[in-house]
Amino acid sequence: MCGILAVLGCADTSLAKRSRIIELSRRLRHRGPDWSGIHCYQDCYLAHQRLAIVDPTSGDQPLYNEDKSIVVTVNGEIYNHEELRAKLKSHEFRTGSDCEVIAHLYEEYGEDFVDMLDGMFSFVLLDTRDKSFIAARDAIGITPLYMGWGLDGSIWFASEMKALSDDCERFISFLPGHIYSSKKGELRRWYNPPWYSEQIPSTPYDPLILRKAFEKAVIKRLMTDVPFGVLLSGGLDSSLVAAVASRHLAEAKIARQWGSQLHTFCIGLKGSPDLKAAREVADYLGTVHHEFHFTVQEGIDALEEVIYHIETYDVTTIRASTPMFLMSRKIKSLGVKMVLSGEGSDEIFGGYLYFHKAPNKEEFHLETCRKIKALHLYDCLRANKSTSAWGLEARVPFLDKNFINIAMDIDPEWKMIRHDLGRIEKWVLRNAFDDDKDPYLPKHILYRQKEQFSDGVGYSWIDGLKDHANQHVSDAMLMNASFVYPENTPTTKEAYYYRTIFERFFPKNAARSTVPGGPSVACSTAKAVEWDAAWSKNLDPSGRAALGVHAAAYKDVAPENATAYADSPSVNGFPPTHKDGMIEVAASATAR
Repeated sequence: MCGILAVLGCADTSLAKRSRIIELSRRLRHRGPDWSGIHCYQDCYLAHQRLAIVDPTSGDQPLYNEDKSIVVTVNGEIYNHEELRAKLKSHEFRTGSDCEVIAHLYEEYGEDFVDMLDGMFSFVLLDTRDKSFIAARDAIGITPLYMGWGLDGSIWFASEMKALSDDCERFISFLPGHIYSSKKGELRRWYNPPWYSEQIPSTPYDPLILRKAFEKAVIKRLMTDVPFGVLLSGGLDSSLVAAVASRHLAEAKIARQWGSQLHTFCIGLKGSPDLKAAREVADYLGTVHHEFHFTVQEGIDALEEVIYHIETYDVTTIRASTPMFLMSRKIKSLGVKMVLSGEGSDEIFGGYLYFHKAPNKEEFHLETCRKIKALHLYDCLRANKSTSAWGLEARVPFLDKNFINIAMDIDPEWKMIRHDLGRIEKWVLRNAFDDDKDPYLPKHILYRQKEQFSDGVGYSWIDGLKDHANQHVSDAMLMNASFVYPENTPTTKEAYYYRTIFERFFPKNAARSTVPGGPSVACSTAKAVEWDAAWSKNLDPSGRAALGVHAAAYKDVAPENATAYADSPSVNGFPPTHKDGMIEVAASATAR
C-alpha cells in the first residue's frame, strides 16, 4: 500500500508550490515509508510515498510509458499484471512493478482500460501530450481516494484527506468503481455488475464453484516479494483465508523469506474469544502463530492517533480500528509488510447477526447490496488505514471482483438463515468448505458464531470505551449535541467523544461530510433497523445488540428471553449450551 497525492491545474507553479506538495505528501509517509517520488509538469504535480511489496528495487513511482509522456502514481496491487503485459508485447517495460502496466494500457486502449484491471487500486494518470488526466478507484473501494477542489481552480486527489484538507475548499470521498476524466469533466461509473443495480439473482448454489473461486482469490493475493502473513481472529472468514493460504504454500513448496510455513497474527484482551479460537485454528493448520495482547487502557490511550489515521468518527469503525491499529504496529516490528485479511464476507453472505431477521430473500439481497456499496466507508476504510498507519498492506480475498460476482449471483434464498433447514448465517460459505474427507477447518470453527472484531477482541473493550466516554462527556453536552453538531448528530456519549477528537483534526464541513451516519444495530444499515421494532430501542453497532440472536448478549437480557433462546431448536446436532454464566453455541443457528 502506498500514498498518492496529485494536484492538477495549479495557478502557482513556483518552487514554493513544489515544496508545499512535498510537505503535504509527507503527511502520507506512514503509508509508504520506503521511498518518495514526485513528477512536475507545468502546473501539474504527481507525488508518491511507496511501500515496496512487488519489485522493491526498481518499482519506484511515479511510473511512465516508454517516452515518459504518460505519468501515473498508483496506490494498490494489480494481480493480473503479467497477463496484461502479455497483451502489450509491443511495449517496453522499465520495471517489474505490477502497477507499471497502467501507463501502457492507457496508451494502448485509452480511458476504457480500467475494467481490465484485477486488483485493488486508486491512481491518477497524466497524459502530457494534451495535459489531460484521469483518476480511478477499484470496484469496491479497498484502497482509499479523496478528490478536492482548490480556490484557484485546481483539482486534487489524495489517498487520505489529511493531505488535502488544508488546501482544498471542498473535498469528497472518491466513489468506488468510478473514473474521473478531465476530457469529459465528469465522474462516471466503470463498474456495472448486476448486483450493483440490485437485481435479484436466480442462479442455483454450487458449493464447488464458490470454493474454487475463493481459493483463486486467496492464491492470487500471495503475489509478493516481501514477508507476509494472515490476520487470524479465529472466526470463519479469517480462518478460511489462513486455511487456503496455508494449503497453497505447502503444496506449491514456495520458498519465502520466512519459509513455506504461514505466519498468522491475532490480538485481544487476555482471555478474549478471538485469542482462544485463533490459537486453536493456528495449531490445526500448523502456522507460526503470533498472539498479541492489549489492555483497555492501552486502547484508550491510542484513540486520538487512531482517529487521526482512519479519518472517521463512526463508532463501530473506531471500536474495531483500535485493536487492529495496535496489532499492525506489532506485526510491522517483525519485518512483515503484507497481510491477508477476511473483510467483506459478512456483507456478501449476510453474516451479521441482524440478518436473522431478514423478512424475505429480496430484502436479504438488497441489504447485502447496500452493505457492499458502503464497504469503502466502513470495513475497507478500517482495514486499509489501520494497517497503513504503520506501513503494512492488507489484502482482502473476499473482495475479489470475480468472487463477488459469483457469490452475489447466487439465488439469495440459499443465503437466508433457515433454522428448519439447518442453514445458519453464511451457510453457503461454510458448506462450500465443509469437506469431511479433506477438512479445511475443525467443525466447531467452521460453524463458530459471528463475532464482530470489536467484540471478539474482548467484550470488556467496548464496555471500557463507553465508561471512558461517560467520564468525558456530560449529560448537558449530549443534550445540546444537535446544536454543536447539527450534521450526523451523535446520540451517545461515546459517539460525542469521538466526534470531538475528529473535529480537532478535521474541522471543515467537507471532512465531516465524508463520514456516514444514520441508525444502526449490530452494523446494519438504517433500512434494516426496520426489520425488528425492538431494535430501535437498542441501537448499537455491537453484535451483542442483536438481542435474540447473539449468545453473549443473554447475560444482559431478561430471563424469559434467555430461556426462549435456550429452548430454540438445535442445528446439526449441536444444541445451545450454558457455560460460565453465558449462553454459548458450538454450531447452532447462530454460529459464526
